[in-house]
Amino acid sequence: MLGRAVWSSVRQGLGRGLSRNVGGWASGEGRKVDIAGIYPPVTTPFTATAEVDYGKLDENLHKLGTLPFRGFVIQGSNGEFPFLTSSERLEVVSRVRQAMPKDKLLLAGSGCESTQATVEMTVSMAQVGADAAIVVTPCYYRGRMSSAALIHHYTKVADLSPIPVVLYSVPANTGLDLPIDAVVTLSQHPNIVGIKDSGGDVTRLGLIVHKTRKQDFQVLAGSAGFLLASYAVGAVGGVCALANVLGAQVCQLERLCLMGQWEDAQKLQHRLIEPNTAVTRRFGIPGLKKTMDWFGYYGGPCRAPLQELSPMDEEALRMDFTSNGWL
Repeated sequence: MLGRAVWSSVRQGLGRGLSRNVGGWASGEGRKVDIAGIYPPVTTPFTATAEVDYGKLDENLHKLGTLPFRGFVIQGSNGEFPFLTSSERLEVVSRVRQAMPKDKLLLAGSGCESTQATVEMTVSMAQVGADAAIVVTPCYYRGRMSSAALIHHYTKVADLSPIPVVLYSVPANTGLDLPIDAVVTLSQHPNIVGIKDSGGDVTRLGLIVHKTRKQDFQVLAGSAGFLLASYAVGAVGGVCALANVLGAQVCQLERLCLMGQWEDAQKLQHRLIEPNTAVTRRFGIPGLKKTMDWFGYYGGPCRAPLQELSPMDEEALRMDFTSNGWL
């Protein structure tokens, strides 16, 4: 059951409707929040004893805050959210809200396996300062996660959320692609503003853009490796792990695409593909955190069961950056 305080907050949020003018909400014109731009999915720093290191989190945010990002994704996949308690997830978002520049959007990962838990977490994320919720597909019972089940799930979450909802499809982690027909249906919900799609299928991205073109709905690429291609088919930004270490370069790629300087954009995109693969599919969060250490941020350890890289893997990771001129 939802607690009394949570239900009270839900009712207040629904009463405000879409007139809330926070972090980019439109007021009174029926338009949704504009999520266009580049976002780093911020990592969660840990101490040697696996406690959340809020001091290092503040230091990283101070450095990231100097770059022209639209905002930050907090408690996404790269934030190791499955390894954090509910209270830790909320505390991280609260600390980030206090530390980050006021003109940037805070998108908070609030996805849980059940609809009820996701609603509760989404409302709680709003209470600690999130501007929008990014909600990953439930996946433990993926065999039963039909379009109908996912539409029901996201509709209930969006109905009860006091902040806008961004759909999140990351099949590499969930084994589940949010079906296009479900995305199209959900795009019509007044409190669902877009999707982050990390699958890397550019034809799928283009089709989502095409089929939702009559809705106020935006598509974000989920990786820097296909960012140029995503812009070419109508995406409006990206949530890019690589932006944690090459943030200026990812933002430069965004600018080149928006200005139509496709030849220069292509050259830069090519140099980002191998580093991006290294900190995502190849070496994952341990690789990303190791690279952060090299680039003047605090990466540090992951929580178990994620393990640090072997010396051989670390050398291969370094080569992916040096061979492209970044180290």
